[in-house]
Amino acid sequence: MERLTQPEEDALRVLWPLPAGGFVKDVLDALTAPPPPYTTLASTLRNLERKGYVRAEKLGNSYRFVPVVTADDYQRRSLGTLVQHHFQNSYKDLVSFFAQEEKISAADLQEIIRLIESKKPE
Repeated sequence: MERLTQPEEDALRVLWPLPAGGFVKDVLDALTAPPPPYTTLASTLRNLERKGYVRAEKLGNSYRFVPVVTADDYQRRSLGTLVQHHFQNSYKDLVSFFAQEEKISAADLQEIIRLIESKKPE
């Protein structure tokens, strides 16, 4: 799937928790200041539809935008792309980078190890 711009990602983050999707106004009301113009946001949502992240349902004179990609799927794909492009497809290198930058503590790493070791084989 195509990469998202920051405004597209922001709009999608607003739509994910809405059970039936949302209208442009719903997204506009939920975005933090300064909100984009209505027409700009409408174009952003149409771009999300074109890219396959949402579907638009016509209701009267408006469109309701419903996510077709879950937040978990998007996170998985985004992280996978990041690791592939910046860490030679090595999650070990990703974790090592955060350790070297002091963004993750030894206690965090121990917790990650516990999670890995407690995971049941599938």
